Amino acid sequence: MSTAIPDRPAPLLIAKRFAVVASIYNSEFVDGLVAAAREELAAIAPGSAVEVHRVPGSFEIPLGVQFVVERRNVDAVFAFGLLWQGETSHADLIATSVTKALLEISLRMKLPVLHEVIVAQTEEQARERCLGTTINRGTEAARAAVRMLQTLDAIRGTQR
Repeated sequence: MSTAIPDRPAPLLIAKRFAVVASIYNSEFVDGLVAAAREELAAIAPGSAVEVHRVPGSFEIPLGVQFVVERRNVDAVFAFGLLWQGETSHADLIATSVTKALLEISLRMKLPVLHEVIVAQTEEQARERCLGTTINRGTEAARAAVRMLQTLDAIRGTQR
């Protein structure tokens, strides 16, 4: 696991619309991702709107993301969830399915979809990634979203 989080990008010049699709299941941890992403976006995407949509669990996140990108005018979407790695392959099956679905949506819609459906083996891992300040994946996802929007704009020859 990387313990370094990418540096903060230059702030966006134009306010954007972000959406979060987050699992209700394991909300103690998922709420930490949402809060960290919102806090970071306030700093690096000033004036931007962030709407949060809750779905029951991680498996439902791709459908929620699909509905958001089809029905809402957003520039990027965050997918936040937490799966516990147990003794069976259940978490792996869900994680693989979610990953494939989110990638497909991102490519088809030509829109950044930030995948932070985390698979944790221990509560310590979950706390570090979801509630910590050093490697919080919500913070990391916000930075990645802004960088991706800036990169896409540079390729297009526009500025955000």
